[in-house]
Amino acid sequence: MTTPRIAKQSRASLQIDFGSGLIRGARFVASPHCDTRPPGVLIDTLVIHSISLPPGRFGGSGIEQLFCSTLNPDEDPYYHEIKDLKVSAHVLIRRNGELVQFVPLHQRAWHAGQSYCEGRTRINDFSIGIELEGADDLPFEDAQYESLARLTRVIRQVYPAVTPERIYGHGDIAPGRKTDPGPLFDWKRYLNAG
Repeated sequence: MTTPRIAKQSRASLQIDFGSGLIRGARFVASPHCDTRPPGVLIDTLVIHSISLPPGRFGGSGIEQLFCSTLNPDEDPYYHEIKDLKVSAHVLIRRNGELVQFVPLHQRAWHAGQSYCEGRTRINDFSIGIELEGADDLPFEDAQYESLARLTRVIRQVYPAVTPERIYGHGDIAPGRKTDPGPLFDWKRYLNAG
């Protein structure tokens, strides 16, 4: 039996197990909203999103429930609009910097929707999706930038085709349909920390 390859980041608490696609140091909550990537696909893109459920509120269980198909539409009027969505992300970064993983990195999470990137569609096939708990009209927290930078570094060690030039916001690949992570996301700060 072979030992799975593990990419270590400068902080020992965050590692990716290449065999399982799981991030050691993240809490894992399995989402059913994923499937197998097409054979031979190269993971070369990172997509940054933001989400809050209910909109503009943080810290609740709505995001996890949405990604796991357990959203209770009676908890908030907005949930009636989204209760049938089948979406997920590989990782959510909470306001306090906590990492919650929903889909193993080698699998396809359903995060990008109808999108277009570098002449390609079917963005989920070759990308990793990271959600920041946030909203377009509010700044993100220092802990989120730190966790995102750490996670990006370790992802790039395991998937070296993910270069800074292949890191996008959801709004970049779905203009007119999406705006996240929004105008208050500090791209320079994030990319300089990576």
